[in-house]
Amino acid sequence: MTEKGLVLVVDDERPIADLVRLYLSREGFGVHVEHDGLGGLAAAQRLRPVACVLDIGLPGLDGTEVCRRLRDAGDWTPIIFLTARDDEVDRIVGLELGGDDYVTKPFSPRELVARVKALLRRGLLTSSPVLRVGAVSLDPARRRVLVSGESVSLTSTEFDLLARLMGRPGRVFTREELLASVWGYAAHAGTRTVDVHVAQVRGKLGDAARDVIRTVRGVGYTADDGAP
Repeated sequence: MTEKGLVLVVDDERPIADLVRLYLSREGFGVHVEHDGLGGLAAAQRLRPVACVLDIGLPGLDGTEVCRRLRDAGDWTPIIFLTARDDEVDRIVGLELGGDDYVTKPFSPRELVARVKALLRRGLLTSSPVLRVGAVSLDPARRRVLVSGESVSLTSTEFDLLARLMGRPGRVFTREELLASVWGYAAHAGTRTVDVHVAQVRGKLGDAARDVIRTVRGVGYTADDGAP
């Protein structure tokens, strides 16, 4: 039963990979498992999964290098990292390389499945009109962002974060609100995740970011509505 698409799971700890496979399969996903970085990279390129669950500490190529190579090749398949340590450096490096989310081991397989489903569900929200703030336009139906007419590549999470801000210009969102509405989980996951993604989006938007994402010190972020 694979009506929800294929998820690639890459983890060298076979009991963990088998457990994730079991829980994803129960939810109607097809699952392909690899146990090393090179095999995971090849499978991602060959199978074109709807999402990847990628351990950071892999033999051969580590998970961050697999992600980097996929992103460099223009592959923006959603990636959820697994990390064996609650190490902020691991998480930030993974997110900066284009990861969409992360889960720290030991983890609840139900929570991981919920994260996968939330990530894919966000990509189906395509009924909103084209959003425009300054030189940036965002088309939810095509999952496309243009800056002064030029296309910009964003990860799934970066896109949804930008869409949330641009959808309510002038509305100030706290980091906790953005975690809940974009990532779909509570603030215990750490608001640093939001800051890293905001920095990534700003870097990709370049000068146009000044109009689109403004920091409200001590509160959070907003898209400038042009008000004085």
